[in-house]
Amino acid sequence: MADALIPDKPALEGLESKWSDRWDAEGTYLFDRLRAAQAGREGVFSVDTPPPTASGSLHIGHVFSYTHTDIKVRYERMRGKSVFYPMGWDDNGLPTERRVQNFYGVRCDPSLPYDPDFTPPFEGGDNKSTKAADQIPISRRNFIELCESLTLEDEKHFEALFRQLGLSVDWTQTYRTISDDTIRTSQLAFLRNLERGEAYQALAPTLWDIDFRSAIAQAELEDREQPAAYHRVAFHKTNGSGDVHIETTRPELLAACVALVAHPDDERYQPLFGTTVRTPLFEVEVPVLAHPLAQKDKGSGIAMICTFGDVTDIIWWRELDLPNRTILGQDGRVIADAPDVIVTDAARAAYAEIAGKTVFSAKKAVVDLLRASGELDGEPKPFTHAVKFFEKGDRPLEIVSTRQWYLRNGARDQDLRDRLISLGTEMAWHPDFMRVRYENWVGGLTGDWLVSRQRFFGVPIPVWYGLDENGDRDYDRVITPDLASLPVDPTTDVPPGYTADQRGLAGGFEGEKDIFDTWATSSLTPQLAGGWQRDEELWNLVAPFDLRPQGQDIIRTWLFSTMLRSALEDGRAPWTDAAISGFIVDPDRKKMSKSKGNVVTPADILDQHGTDAVRYWSASSRLGADAAFDPQNPTQVKIGRRLAIKVLNAAKFVLSFPVPEGAEVTHALDAAMLATLDGVVREATKAFDAYDHARALELTEQFFWTFCDDYLELVKERAYDRTDVGQASAALALRTALSTLLRLLAPVLVFATEEPWSWFNEGSVHTAPWPTDSGSGGDPAVLSAVSAALIGIRRAKTEAKASQKTPVRSMTITGPTATLALVQLAEGDLKAVGRIAEITYADADALGISDIELAPQEV
Repeated sequence: MADALIPDKPALEGLESKWSDRWDAEGTYLFDRLRAAQAGREGVFSVDTPPPTASGSLHIGHVFSYTHTDIKVRYERMRGKSVFYPMGWDDNGLPTERRVQNFYGVRCDPSLPYDPDFTPPFEGGDNKSTKAADQIPISRRNFIELCESLTLEDEKHFEALFRQLGLSVDWTQTYRTISDDTIRTSQLAFLRNLERGEAYQALAPTLWDIDFRSAIAQAELEDREQPAAYHRVAFHKTNGSGDVHIETTRPELLAACVALVAHPDDERYQPLFGTTVRTPLFEVEVPVLAHPLAQKDKGSGIAMICTFGDVTDIIWWRELDLPNRTILGQDGRVIADAPDVIVTDAARAAYAEIAGKTVFSAKKAVVDLLRASGELDGEPKPFTHAVKFFEKGDRPLEIVSTRQWYLRNGARDQDLRDRLISLGTEMAWHPDFMRVRYENWVGGLTGDWLVSRQRFFGVPIPVWYGLDENGDRDYDRVITPDLASLPVDPTTDVPPGYTADQRGLAGGFEGEKDIFDTWATSSLTPQLAGGWQRDEELWNLVAPFDLRPQGQDIIRTWLFSTMLRSALEDGRAPWTDAAISGFIVDPDRKKMSKSKGNVVTPADILDQHGTDAVRYWSASSRLGADAAFDPQNPTQVKIGRRLAIKVLNAAKFVLSFPVPEGAEVTHALDAAMLATLDGVVREATKAFDAYDHARALELTEQFFWTFCDDYLELVKERAYDRTDVGQASAALALRTALSTLLRLLAPVLVFATEEPWSWFNEGSVHTAPWPTDSGSGGDPAVLSAVSAALIGIRRAKTEAKASQKTPVRSMTITGPTATLALVQLAEGDLKAVGRIAEITYADADALGISDIELAPQEV
C-alpha cells in the first residue's frame, strides 16, 4: 500500500479534474480493438449512444439518461468486455437552422451568391432575438458555414459537460451527422433503398410548416390545444329544395371544398347521398357522399371535405377519389389563382377578397362575406381543440400538395409491419412495457415515412433529374451517382453522362435541392458509429449492437426509424437490448421542457454538488421511471454527496489497519461480514445484468452503511491491536470488503471510488475485475445477530441518558439460544465497542438488553 498517497483530510474537491486528466492520458476508456478482435463478437459490449442535438444547451434530462447508460457500460467493462462506447453529435436539422437564424440574425436565400467575406450582423441571439423580416438574407453556402461554426461550438460545450459527468466514452470514436463520412453512409443507404424499391417519390398532400417552409413527418407531430370556433354555414341543394348546414372551424377553406360527407347510417342525410349541393360564396357544385369516418354527433353531423383542412380530409380525398383544389401555398397564404371551378363573377370577386391573405386574415374575410350574404347561420361558437403542430414549430401545420421522397415503413405493407413487430419482440426491453409503445406506433402508422425536407443544412438527397425538351423535370428520369463518387451534392456536382454546362438547360439535368430529414440520418447511428460499408472488421465486431439507450419520447422516431433501416438493410434488429429512461419532472410532477420554462441546466448543479452526487441521484431511479428534480432542495443529490464523502473517509480509516503478511480470515464475525457481502455481490450482479442499476445501488449502499456503522465499529479495536490473535483476520476482512465495495460502487461514484482505489492498488478501479465470491465460508447470521446486539446496546445507553462512550460494568443480553450462540462468537468485539466489562446471557423470545449497570463516571 502506498500510504504516502493518502491525504490527511480526503475531500471530493479536485478529484474530477485529477482523474479525468489521468483517464485521458492513460487511455482508460479506449476501445481495445486488438483485444476485441482476439475475443470475437461475444467479448464486445457495444452501445448505440444517442447523439444529442447540437442546437442549444444540454439539460438535466441528458445528465439523467446518459448516466444510466454509463453505469451499465462501466459494469460491462469490469466484467471483462471490450467496450465500444462512441459519442455522436446530431448537427443537422430544423432546430439547428432556427438557432443559427436567431443567433446570427440571418436567413437563407438560395438565390443569392456566396460572399466569402460575409460577417453576420451580430452573435448571441436566442429564439426570440430577431423577427424573420429583420433577418439578413444570405447564400446557402454562407448559411451552412454559420451552421457548421455554431454546432462545432455547441459540441465543445457538450463534450466538456459529458466529461465533467464522468462518462466513460471513447472520445476517439466520435461522429457528426453532417461529416463527409456520415453523408456518404446516409446517401449510400438511401440509394440501396431506392434500388430495392423501398424509397420512392410522390406528389401528395403533405403536412407543412409555413415558418420552416418544409414538409413534416408523422413522427414529428404533436397536438396542442388551440382556440377555435364553429361556423354554421349554409350549402344550397342543387335542386332548389333548401339548404344543408355544416359546422366548420375552417371557413377560409370553402374555396377548396370538394364534397360534403356524412356517416352511411345517418338517416338525416341518407336521402342526400348521390346528390349535389352548391358551396356558399363560390357557387361550386360538389357531391354529397357517405363515409364511415364521418361523425354523427359532431356539429351538424355532415362535414365539408376541403383539400386540405386536416388529416381526415386526406383520407376522404384518397378513398373517395376526389379532385384536389388546394388554395394554400407553401408560405401559408391563399394562392393568387382561384381553382378553375370558380367561374362566376361574384365567386371570383369573393376569391379576390382572400387571395394573398394569411389563414387568419382569410378566415376573417370569409366570415364577413358569409355574414353579408346571409349564408352564416348565427354567430361563431368558440371552443378549444387539439391541433397538429410540428414539435419544434410555433404555428399550426397546414396541408399542401408537394412532391416528396418517401421510405416504405409498413404503413401500407402488412408484411413489413408484421416483420417490424416481430423484430421488436426479439429484443429485450428495459422496462418491458416500453415495447407496447413501439408496437402501438407501428400499428398506428397512417403513411410511409416522408424523408425529404425543403431546408439547407443537412445531407443532400443524392439524385438529379433529366430535363425534357421544355426544360421541365422528368420525374421518370431520376439519375443516381456512382457509389464510388459519394458523398455528392447535386446542387453543385454533375451527374454521370452530363457536363456542368447542361445544368438547367432543356435536355440537360437539374439537381435535387431537398435534403434528408434529420431522422433519416440519425436512423443510421449504428452504421455511422460502427463503420458499416467503411470498416467491415469493426462492423462485424460491434453489430448488431448490444444496447440502444434512449428516452421514451423518441421511441416513435429514433428507435422505430433505426429498426426500420436495419430491417430493410440487414433483416435484423439493430440491437439486442433497449434501455428506456423516464422523464425528469419538476417538483409539481410536470415534465421539464423549454416551452414550459422549467428546465434546469446541469452545469450549476454539477459545480455545486459534485459529479458523484448527481450521478447518485440519476442512479437512484429505475429505467422507465420519471424522476422529480428540485434544484432548490435536491435531496437525493445531497444524499449522494454524503455517501461519496463517507466512501473516502471509510477507505482512509480501513487502510490505517496494517494487514500482516500471510493473514487469513479466521474470526467468525469477519467471515460472516464477507459472506454477507458475497450475497450483495451476487444480487447486485443479477440486478446489473437485468439493467436494474437502482436495485444494485440500493443493495450496495444498504450494506455499506451497515459495514461502516456496525462492523467497522465492532472490529476497529481488534484491528488496531497487533497483539490480538484476531487482528490479522479483521484487517484482512476490512481490506477485502473495501476492495469489493469500491468496485460495486464504481459504476455510480466514479471519482469517489477511483481515488481511494489508487491508495492501495495499481491501475484503475474502472478496469479492475468485477468482484466475485470471497470464499470466506462464513455465516451471514452472525453479522445480523451481532449487529442487532450492538444496536440494542446503543439504545440501552441512550435510554439511560448516558454517552455511548460510557463504560458498562455489566449487562445481560437476552434472546433465543441459537441467536445468543451467534452473538457470543463476537463477544470480545462487543465488549470493546460498548466498553463493557462483563456480559451475561439469558434465554428469551427476542433479542434484547437488560440489567445494564453503568460504571461510575470519573471526575
